[in-house]
Amino acid sequence: MRDVIYVGGAWADSSAPATIDVINPANEQVIDRIPAGTAADVDRAVAQARRALPAWEATAPEERAAHLEAILTGITARQDELARIIAADLGAPYALAQKVHVGTPIAVLTGILDVLRAYDFAGERCGDSLIVREPVGVVGAITPWNYPLHQVVAKVAPALAAGCTVVLKPSEIAPLAAYALADIIDEAGLPPGVFNLVSGTGPVVGEAIAAHEDVDMVSFTGSTRAGRRVAELAAASVKRVALELGGKSPNVILPDADLALAVKVGVAKAFVNSGQTCNALTRMLVPLALYDEAVALAAKAAERYTLGDPLAEGTRLGPLASRVQFDRVRDHIERGVEEGARLVTGGTETSLAPGYYVPPTVFADVTPSMTIAREEIFGPVLSILAYDSEDDAVRIANDTPYGLAAAVWSADPDRALAVARRIKAGQVEINGGRFNPLAPFGGYKQSGLGRELGRHGLEEFLEVKSLQF
Repeated sequence: MRDVIYVGGAWADSSAPATIDVINPANEQVIDRIPAGTAADVDRAVAQARRALPAWEATAPEERAAHLEAILTGITARQDELARIIAADLGAPYALAQKVHVGTPIAVLTGILDVLRAYDFAGERCGDSLIVREPVGVVGAITPWNYPLHQVVAKVAPALAAGCTVVLKPSEIAPLAAYALADIIDEAGLPPGVFNLVSGTGPVVGEAIAAHEDVDMVSFTGSTRAGRRVAELAAASVKRVALELGGKSPNVILPDADLALAVKVGVAKAFVNSGQTCNALTRMLVPLALYDEAVALAAKAAERYTLGDPLAEGTRLGPLASRVQFDRVRDHIERGVEEGARLVTGGTETSLAPGYYVPPTVFADVTPSMTIAREEIFGPVLSILAYDSEDDAVRIANDTPYGLAAAVWSADPDRALAVARRIKAGQVEINGGRFNPLAPFGGYKQSGLGRELGRHGLEEFLEVKSLQF
């Protein structure tokens, strides 16, 4: 049992008398327990991070790169173990856990190393000034359960590369990959206090980190509601805040697109990780003349997503991560039916039990005002909406409080690019453009503040200083 926290370069007992059960969502069995950490645990971790900061921020970039390289080597050597951990506490199919949940952090960390080795910390001249960048300080990283290794690496790696020290609170729902990463960091020989981990709930440990006066920056990924709370607490000490929040991303299929390909890829991007992805393409926008054909193609594609045990061969969708998420997704499906959307395939019923399983679900006849078209569901639920002109498609795409991601499909790349430029989102895939771990990731509007990944992700953890001559 991982009933400890990682503070000051060593595993230590928490001051918390209580523990939190880690549940395997495929069978609803307790597979581990972690401490329900306290504000006192956060104080200990922050004190260690503050103590370690002067020496760490003074290290040469080459030395920090060597430490990160050792961490990358450790992750790479333990890929299979990490994938099995994520399959167990998140419920991700094993193949997905290997390729995405572990493969993506490896790509991200490799990218951060490339950025760090090329970054000019000496600064740039601007008239009679030298503009330099320095570490922001102690970083509180609060990460979600849906990508429990990737989201940690996407914050911890650039923070360490920048010369910051870190206090991490992983999600209590799927915390075991973060614990395994802490083991890897410990084995890599990172100086004591540079990285710390405190487990627990958001209202206790997360809020203690966000409000702590000795934390210089908080980087949070999660719901928009929780992000508002983090920003509110951080405002008291005017600390820097980076927020990667929710999304309701549109997939705009223009009339001249390859409809079969656009629908097939769109369904895949809606259902990946059982739909538990902030940038999932959950709204498919289709020209009215092609609507019935698109609905039929989407239904056929959805029915190929085999629902089952994460470790069973052929499983493409695993369970949802928790009972809370299971109930939330089922409620949204029922709301969709109540509001008049047409359930094409899927729904709330499945023969799989126990486990938090929801079938891949497609709704047609969805209007922009429906709840399932407006709220982030975070499950395998796709809404298909019709539009009657390109301007109408852009209007519907932007008719959301979110702005994290989008996609555009057209046989004419220039046309697709022009439409993509009109969509208010932080990243837009054009004709199935692939994820780039060096490109900035983040959102407009209520999808957050700041950017992760690549050079932009590194610079989130750096302060800008002007030296005048």
